[in-house]
Parts: sequence; structure tokens; C-alpha cells
Amino acid sequence: MNTLVTIEQLLAGYRSGEIDVRTFLRQKYQLAQEDTHNTWISLISESQLDDYISDLETKDSQSLPLYGVPFAIKDNIDLQDLPTTAGCKEYAYQPSKSAFVVDLLIKAGAVPLGKTNLDQFATGLVGVRSPWGAGKNSFDPDYVSGGSSAGSAISVALNQVFFSLGTDTAGSGRVPAAFNNILGLKPTKGLLSCRGVVPACRTLDCVTFFARSAGDLETLIDVAAVYDEKDGYARENVQQTLPDEFHGLKVGVPAKEQLAFFGNEQYKKQFALALERMKAMGAELVEFDLQPFIDAAKLLYQGPWVAERYAAIQSFFDEDSSRCLPVIETIIGGAKNYTAADTFNYMYQLQDYKVQCDKLLREVDVVITPTAGSTYTIEALESNPIELNSNLGYYTNFMNLLDYTAIAIPSSFCESGLPFGFTLFAPAFTDSALLKLAKAWQTETCLPLGATEQCLLEEERIDLLVCGAHMQGLALNHQLTGVGAKLKATGETAKSYRMYALAGGPPERPGLVRDEENGQAIEIEVWSLPKSALGSLLCQIPHPLGLGKVELKDGHWVTGFICEPIGTNGAEDITELGGWRNYLAVSQRNVNQTAI
Repeated sequence: MNTLVTIEQLLAGYRSGEIDVRTFLRQKYQLAQEDTHNTWISLISESQLDDYISDLETKDSQSLPLYGVPFAIKDNIDLQDLPTTAGCKEYAYQPSKSAFVVDLLIKAGAVPLGKTNLDQFATGLVGVRSPWGAGKNSFDPDYVSGGSSAGSAISVALNQVFFSLGTDTAGSGRVPAAFNNILGLKPTKGLLSCRGVVPACRTLDCVTFFARSAGDLETLIDVAAVYDEKDGYARENVQQTLPDEFHGLKVGVPAKEQLAFFGNEQYKKQFALALERMKAMGAELVEFDLQPFIDAAKLLYQGPWVAERYAAIQSFFDEDSSRCLPVIETIIGGAKNYTAADTFNYMYQLQDYKVQCDKLLREVDVVITPTAGSTYTIEALESNPIELNSNLGYYTNFMNLLDYTAIAIPSSFCESGLPFGFTLFAPAFTDSALLKLAKAWQTETCLPLGATEQCLLEEERIDLLVCGAHMQGLALNHQLTGVGAKLKATGETAKSYRMYALAGGPPERPGLVRDEENGQAIEIEVWSLPKSALGSLLCQIPHPLGLGKVELKDGHWVTGFICEPIGTNGAEDITELGGWRNYLAVSQRNVNQTAI
């Protein structure tokens, strides 16, 4: 049962009788109870869980689209069973009923396990601004989870639940998705009702979904995108036409000088890899002017929209602002510096940006950006909370101000083992098309879902031997990790090979040539990667390198990088060093001695 990762799989198990709803939901509840990532603020009681289960047992699993599907709710969204805190203990209240969207999900058969941790009053993109402790990244607990929907993303990544609700004003439904290798849909403003949600900026807020598969997001939108006439900012769901496959898709790529990675070279490499893969899938990549969007983003925290955050909790804040965390008190307190005239002047400026950005967006089908330009350890974030939080919003803060739809999609893994993701955005009411693009990407990449080791499709994998720049920690290793490759074994070739340092570069590359009479054993690594990724990897290999069969020390033969004999002309024979790492070490020592 623990291998189930999608709603479709779970429902199939219920309907076949293979899975018992009571047993399964109790297992998930126990998993949530054992959480060590500061994911939850509160869980429903065992008796409340039993009530949900007993109700489901009276119903037909075929009749409910979310029958027995466990989910999590960000704790600024009301659930009748539990208090709403918005990440502040003193603010907590007991709602008399669940939020409109929560009620729809429960009526569809979904079971809420509890309320999740968040940056206080949904103010932050980091997940550390909470009295319940910093949300811990599902891959490395020393790193931030992203926020403000921290616990909602972690709960999905760790497979404690199958989906979760978040909110997004400045990127809170996308940044945590990227940092935890899951999808985050920031739908069109007003598509999902915000009634029963503690507002951050009411004119901008969106309820969002986190899930492990795009197909699950489609199911959730079908259930929850219901017009709420009692929500003043609700909008009718009128989806716009947009290509929904990558072949022929015109994708805007920000100009190089507009991309910001804040010193994170691994993220920079992974974004380039995503662009290469998208092009291989048939997309047309065109340079795009992102500057007006970036300029508009600055208005969110450097303009009067911060006053909306103050308005949302005005009486609570004015009574005693010290009940907020210091960083939240500083941000919201700054709202008092703006006048009504300031607000109108900034609104006029935003409208000018909107006209300019809409015109640019009409020149492409979608735009791609990194979801975030970098990530940080919790320790680093806490030592520089304002600036580093601001960095995380570089690609996200403009989205709701300009009324666009966006989806954060897992893309690859860095050499550090942390995930990287990108965002696709398009005009409002293109939600359905973006979900189809996300589904196509997931099918092509077949990455593990969340922090599980399960893939959407258990794709056939192949072993690949590497002996040079693709080895772990070296210059081209990102080309392997970026397609979901995993290190399988280290070792040596049979004593039948010679190695050469080839001319050219950077990066420097070796050539492995079979020589049964004068060969030696050479250090190698064997990586396992999806078979579908082999073609795109092969396209990146320059002549005279190629793929062929290499004999290992134990006599087995593995597909690996080899060199045509002609490539040894003018190359340096480094066989006696026994491997590429040793050659690099010797080269570096020579450089250091020369410098001295």
C-alpha cells in the first residue's frame, strides 16, 4: 500500500477491493502522527477520523471521485473540525463551518487529516516563519521547505497524503512545490473560492493544489472549480484555448541577462537542461523580455499591496502587534507608511505594466522560468531572512498582480540531491492546457514523485558506464542527475583499456579505447537512467566520443562512453594514472606548482 502515489491508483485499489479504506486511512493517519518535518499544526482526532471512515463505508466507492483520498489543509483555510491559526497561536479561532473548497472536497469523498504548518499569516516564501518550527525540506531537513504553504507541500512529498490545499499570493503555492519535487497549481484568480480563507491580500489570493501527478490535479480541479456566488472575487470558469502539447509550442525563455540564480550554479545548469529537453520534445524556444514582469513584481512588497496584509488582521495587529513574529511585525507594520494616494498611483503603474506584459505574452504560447532561482539552508535563511526570502520571489511575485495562471513542475535533480523545478505561465483561464503540458512533461521525464522512489510510469531503465566528466561531482554529472539517473556502482574496467586526455574543452574529456595487449584497468562508475533519456544524452556527446560496450573487471559488459581510435591523435596518454579523477588531481597540482 505504501507504493501508491496517485489518486487514480488509490481509487483503483478501493474499487477492486484490494485496499480497505479503514485500514489505509489509519495507516496514513499514523504516518502523519510520526512526522518529524514540522509538517502539521494539528491533526483531527481518532474519533473524527472514524466518523469520516464510517460515513465512507456506507457509500459506493464508484460514486465519489475522491473516495477515501487523504488530504491536508494549510492552516489559514477553515476546517470545521479544527481551529484555524494562520500560523499564530494568539490569533486562533474555531470556525463554525469549513471553507467552501474544503466542503466540496469532503463531499467528493476526500478525508482531511489535519492542518499544516505555514509562514505566519502566509507572509513568506520560506516556511521558517512559524511558532511551530521551520518546515524541513523533504529531501534534506537542513534546507528550507519553501513557503508559505510549507507543511502542505511536505505532506504530499512524503506521501503522508495524496494532495493538499495551499494558498498563493506571491508564490506560496509554487516555491514549496519546487523545493519538494511535486506539482503546484496556482490557478486563475477566483477559479477556486477563497471563502473561508484567512486573507493575505484579498484582491490577489488564490487557493492552490499540491499533488504528485498532473492527472491528480485535473481530477481535483474538476471537483473544486465551482463558482461561489458568495465570494466577491470568484470568477466563472471559462477556459481559454492554448496548445496542450510541446510539439510546436512557442515557449518564451527569459533573456540571459534577466535570469537570476543568486550564485546557484546547480540551478543554472538544471534550467539549461530543462530547456534542452523541452526543445527535444518539439517546443520552439524564443527569447522573451521578462523585465516588465520583474518590475511589476517589485510592487508587491515595495508598494501599497502590503497594506492588504495589514487590513486582513488590522484589529488583531493594532491591539498588540508583538504577538506576531518579529519579521512579520516588521513587514505588516510597514503598511502604515502608505497613503490612499500612494495606492492609486501604484495601481496606475501596475495597469501600465499589465498592458505591456499582456502584449508580450501574446507573442508566445507560454513562458518558462525557474520556479525559484536558488534554495537555502534554514540556517542561512534565518541569518538573512528578508533578502533571501525576496530572492525566492524573483520569478513568482508578479503572477497574481498581473492575473496569470501558473504551474510549478518538477524538472530534475541537482548533484546535491535536491530537486529543481520550473514554472510555466500563461494568461488567465489556461489552467486546463497547462495541466496537459505538465502531464506530457511528467510522462517524458518519468521522475520519482515527491520524495518517494515511485515513478508515474515504471519506465524501463538502462545501465550506463561513465569514466570522465560525467562521474559524480564532476563537470557534466548534471546531465545524468538531470534526467533522473542514479549511481548504481563504482569499480574498474577489465585490464584491456587505455585512457587519453582529449584535446579541446572546456570541459576536459577523456577517451577510453580498448587495447587488449597493452591495456590497464580504469576507474569507472555505472549509473542507472531511464531508457528514454539515452537519446537526448547521446545528442550531447561530441565526436570522437560515442556509446559502445565496455568490459568490466568481473567480465560483464556494460553500455558506456568510448572513444574512436582517431580521437587519440594529439591526445595525452594518461592510462598509468588509472582514471580520470587521478588525472584531474595531478593536473591541479601542476597548475598550483606553476603558480608558485
